[in-house]
Amino acid sequence: MSLLTIPKLAAVRAARVPAPAAGRRPRRESRWVAVAFVAPLVIYLVLFYAYPLVQNVVMSLHRFDRFSFVNGGAPFVGFDIYAEVASQPRFWDVVRQTAIFTAASILFQYVIGLVLAAFFHRGGFRMSATLRGLFLIPWLLPVIVSGTTWQWMMSPDTGVLNAFLGMFGADPVWWLNADNALLSVTIANIWLGVPFNLVILYSGLQNIPADLYEAAALDGADAWQQFWRITVPMLRPVTLITLLLGLVYTLKVVDIIWIMTSGTGSSQTLATWSYAMAFGKGTSSVIRYSEASAVGTILLVVALLFGFVYIAVQRKQED
Repeated sequence: MSLLTIPKLAAVRAARVPAPAAGRRPRRESRWVAVAFVAPLVIYLVLFYAYPLVQNVVMSLHRFDRFSFVNGGAPFVGFDIYAEVASQPRFWDVVRQTAIFTAASILFQYVIGLVLAAFFHRGGFRMSATLRGLFLIPWLLPVIVSGTTWQWMMSPDTGVLNAFLGMFGADPVWWLNADNALLSVTIANIWLGVPFNLVILYSGLQNIPADLYEAAALDGADAWQQFWRITVPMLRPVTLITLLLGLVYTLKVVDIIWIMTSGTGSSQTLATWSYAMAFGKGTSSVIRYSEASAVGTILLVVALLFGFVYIAVQRKQED
C-alpha cells in the first residue's frame, strides 16, 4: 500500500463513523424540552388531585377532631369510621336519594340532549346556530344564579311554576319542602346538564357520515329505523363517555342542592352530607372530619368502579 492511499482510507473511515456528540445533543435537548413542558402539568396534578385524594383516604382511616386536624396525632382506627357511617340510620336513605338523583339526572339529561342534538343536526333552518347557542345559557350561568332563580320559580306563593299550575286549577305545590325537595333539585340539575349533553352529542352526530343515511333511505329505512340502526350504534362511544362524565359530575353535585334546599329532607345526597359534616352545616352542627372523608372516599370508589366499567366496555368494543 502506498503512502498516498493511507490518507484516503482514513478519510473514508472518518466519513463512515457518525459523530456521537452532534447526534446525541439534539435528542437529549428535545428530551429535556419535553420534560419541561410536562413538569407543570404533573406538579399541578400531584398538588391539586393526587395529594388531596390521598389525604382524604388517610383522614378516613384516622379519627380526627379539631385539635388533631391542626396539630396532628389523630389515632389510626382503620375502617371503623366506615362502619360507623354505614350503621347510621340515615345512611341508606341518603344512598337511595343519591342513586335516584344521579340516575334521573343522567337519564333525562341524555335523552333531552340527544333529542335536541338530533333536531339541530337534521334541521338546517336559518336560526339553528342562534337557537343552539341559547341552549348553552344554563351551562354558562353561575350556579348561584341558576339555583336562586329556580328557588324563586318554585316558591309556593310567588313562583311562576305554581302560577302556571294555577291556570289549570291545580293546588299550589310546596316544591322545596322535605318531601318534594329531591324532585325539585333533580329538575334544576337536569336543566343545568342538558347543554353539556347537547354539545357533546351534537359533535358526535356530525362525525357520522351522511352517506350511511342516504344508503339507508334508498333501502327503504324510515327515520326511526335510521335512528336505531345507524345513529345509536355509531354514537355509542360518545354516549359512553357522556354518561360517564355525567355520572362523575352528578355524584359530586353540592352547589345547586345547597343553594335551593341546604341539603335538607329528601334532597340530601352523599355529597351534601359529606359537605355538611366537614363544615358543620345544616343538620350536622358538629364538625366531623373523618366521617366526611369516609363518605367522600365512598363517592370516589363508586366513580372509579364506573370508570373501570367504561374501560372494559371500550376494550370489548375495540376487540
